[in-house]
Amino acid sequence: MSKVCTIGFSKKNLRQFVNLLKVNDVQRLVDTRLNNTSQLAGYSKKDDLEYVMELHNIDYIHEPSLAPTQDILKDYKKKQISWEKYEKEYIKLLKKRKIEERIDEIFGNKTICLLCSEHEPHHCHRRLLAEYLKEHRRDISIAHLI
Repeated sequence: MSKVCTIGFSKKNLRQFVNLLKVNDVQRLVDTRLNNTSQLAGYSKKDDLEYVMELHNIDYIHEPSLAPTQDILKDYKKKQISWEKYEKEYIKLLKKRKIEERIDEIFGNKTICLLCSEHEPHHCHRRLLAEYLKEHRRDISIAHLI
């Protein structure tokens, strides 16, 4: 069985964030954010996070192909589309990008954790992505780290 965790960096300090990864035996952190270099990202800026993960022997990869497009994200944040529409558009995007064909590449035989910024997974693309992966590979278990 393969384990997919999901985590958002907001409302967590760095110690809490790393402890959640370690307690759940995460071996690869998959950054699913479109933009991971903003000053608003704090400790989760790409270079900083990559370095911290290296210190804890956790692989770090940035996979912008797993992120929603800027347009989908902008429309949802500006309330121009509903969450239901956002879900449909994001899933359609994953299908178009044929993400299911890259599952083995993303996992690399490791316990992975999908990263984004939202504290909880309910209205976040990382939950949709984890469920999409599970739909295409039934041996996946999902754990949302909060």
